[in-house]
Amino acid sequence: MPRRLKKNAELDLKKKGTTDCSIELHDEAADCYQRFEVDKWCDGSSVRVEEKVALEIPVAFVYNGISHVVMMATPHNLKELALGFSLSEGIIDKADQLYSVEVEIKEQGIELNIEISTQKFVQLKHWRRNQTGRTGCGLCGAESLQQAIRPVTAVKPAAAISAEVLQRAILSLSDEQLLQQITGASHCAAWHDLTGKMMLLREDVGRHNALDKLIGSLHKEQIDLAKGFVVISSRASYEMVFKSCRAGISSLVAVSAPTALAINLAREANLSLIGFARPGRFVSYC
Repeated sequence: MPRRLKKNAELDLKKKGTTDCSIELHDEAADCYQRFEVDKWCDGSSVRVEEKVALEIPVAFVYNGISHVVMMATPHNLKELALGFSLSEGIIDKADQLYSVEVEIKEQGIELNIEISTQKFVQLKHWRRNQTGRTGCGLCGAESLQQAIRPVTAVKPAAAISAEVLQRAILSLSDEQLLQQITGASHCAAWHDLTGKMMLLREDVGRHNALDKLIGSLHKEQIDLAKGFVVISSRASYEMVFKSCRAGISSLVAVSAPTALAINLAREANLSLIGFARPGRFVSYC
């Protein structure tokens, strides 16, 4: 099982107002929340309570000194996010083409200074664009229809996953989503082996970010992607399928629905796609 996160972790914030706070990095995803005094209404009455709210911080990706994209993210596993995003977006083809990631805390947010190979940086400059706001959608900043729907290389055939294995994976998901348990505001992406045992889980306020963090971790640990599958806590959009294929993942399981474009892309790329994965049921689309 993955290393369990601290359930009672509390974020040390220097409050300047009701919502402003100093920016910090955190060792545990469950640390990534801020406390607020709120009025909670229930059954016709209101009560003053303390609410734990997930952090969402601007994170800038700077490649070889050139700013490429700013996203809103949870300040945890940011080096894995940098690697996963670079792989899933095709900025690099292999993990060893990313040389280093330096995390720098700024007054307005966090800057990831990413050093990649000269060859990949030259390629990046040819199609660099300003992409903002990936917690909501994956195409913000695309300047043309050609940029919006990108081709993807087919993945290797997926290993067979039995209904029993799939159910085991689904049932284990909620127990490990500690930031979600605390705040109710995070997505997760998890890696399960072919027995359904959870090996890795990453959380973030953005579903794309959670998947990129997991992809970065899988490649960092050099895990054999033929010997497992990914489960995501969100819908299976085009971008989630695209990122999975780009990273070499052959099986994607979503607890919610896929889109028609996601299904078509998955079939084109030979990706095994399962949606509505809930206790006692699921739908296999590819």
